[in-house]
Amino acid sequence: MDCPRWLPLESNPEVMNKFVNCLGMRQTWQFGDVYGLDPELLNMVPRPVCAVLLLFPVTEKYETFKQEEEEKLKGQPQEVSPDVYFIKQTIGNACGTIGLIHAVANNKAHLEFESDSALKKFLEQTSKMTPEERATFLEKDESIRVTHESSAQEGQTEAPSLDEKVNLHFIAFVNVGGQLYELDGRKPFPIVHGKTSADTFFEDAVKVCKIFMARDPQELRFTLIALSKDSY
Repeated sequence: MDCPRWLPLESNPEVMNKFVNCLGMRQTWQFGDVYGLDPELLNMVPRPVCAVLLLFPVTEKYETFKQEEEEKLKGQPQEVSPDVYFIKQTIGNACGTIGLIHAVANNKAHLEFESDSALKKFLEQTSKMTPEERATFLEKDESIRVTHESSAQEGQTEAPSLDEKVNLHFIAFVNVGGQLYELDGRKPFPIVHGKTSADTFFEDAVKVCKIFMARDPQELRFTLIALSKDSY
């Protein structure tokens, strides 16, 4: 059976804010661009930050690293908190939506939702499911799919066709229980990147993003987006 495919979501904070707002998340926290990794540019990002999204190119180097990391972690399992909400990606091109779900689901304590929020309802209905069951549930969730499709066509660049191979990928970084987690629906499990705190989370996440960039020094197609408290 073919995997369902969605149109890719543009790495555009306006599109992302509209997407989560349409699904009933209030605008008390908003997605915004991180314009660069120099200290003065990082200082421009409103605080606090509760999630970071990284868009990066899936290159041969990255795929090799991903495979090695997976083998290593299968041999030395990490300790992952049961409070981490993780969903697998089974829908082609849905990594933007998966990243947004990871960012929102692991910060429900900070965020506010409308009473009829489709996103809040999805998170509640899937809270006890496995990552694979959540993925199957998302495939059948019409409200999220329809909002994704309209958001994907909202961006500043023309949306590629459904069949076009997109080699850019979104992942999310979150702080759950004082640990920094990388959440990537293409990986079998969350990746633990060590201790963090509400105050240092943004800088800690940026350090890991710099490692992604160092792995592919010829590449320029990296984009960082922060979910910050309402100052954009």
